[in-house]
Amino acid sequence: MAASAKSLTVDGATLNGGWTVVLPRRGRQRRKAPKAGILEEKQEAWAPTDSQTDPLRETKLMQKVEKCITKVGSSKFYLTFQDQIETSVLDHFHRILGSEIKIQMVIFGIGSLELYEPPCLQLSLAMLMKRDFSWIGNIEVFDPILSVTESKVLEALGCSVISINEHGRREALKPTMFFMPHCEAELYNNLLRANWKPELLSNMVIFGNSFETYEQHASICKNSPILNSMEHILAVRSFTDEFRIKTISDDYYNAFHDSSWHFFGSVNEAKLQSINS
Repeated sequence: MAASAKSLTVDGATLNGGWTVVLPRRGRQRRKAPKAGILEEKQEAWAPTDSQTDPLRETKLMQKVEKCITKVGSSKFYLTFQDQIETSVLDHFHRILGSEIKIQMVIFGIGSLELYEPPCLQLSLAMLMKRDFSWIGNIEVFDPILSVTESKVLEALGCSVISINEHGRREALKPTMFFMPHCEAELYNNLLRANWKPELLSNMVIFGNSFETYEQHASICKNSPILNSMEHILAVRSFTDEFRIKTISDDYYNAFHDSSWHFFGSVNEAKLQSINS
């Protein structure tokens, strides 16, 4: 079915003929809705809750990921994705990089690589970007549901698994790409709040759910509970350059639909100050 014909439910609200705002993600365990005080939670040490793995399990997962990387890398979806970077958004990356040679990548909310396909497709896209764009540096990954096996495979692929649950509040002290397709609104909001200064926002790019779609949802569903966790998302829209990607085929719809690049180049400091940080 064509994407435009889908009717999707979002936190109890349905957008007919539209897109999800917060995807009940196939391939991810649903998190419980956060309490009002989540933004005040402190960073905390994290380790996988399971303690056992075995070489066979790791081998099977590595084979699954490698097969997925090959599939994505040879797809029309990836060719189109590459072309968009090279023709539409490369100048924005150059602006963020400035005199730096590399931009680091932080992947939040990847989900379970062992259990589902969308997280594997998303990780594959990140790995292919690192392979094909020389200006992408180290990759850090975090999701509280990662298993020991998944962590070991990520490390074998050259990624670093973050050992602290930052709740998305990572400051962009240097050029940073936050790779966050289909994360919850609270996570984007936490990230923006932690970087609510012109010099920090100008250091970052977010690849994730369309902020334009969040804004549309807010205008339609004025009494939706999700609005409480979208304050910074909505405030940043006025100085966001957003570029939607094309999923091209149904094979990549679940993993990437409604995903966009978000750059923050012309930040209005007065507008930032009007929002509590």
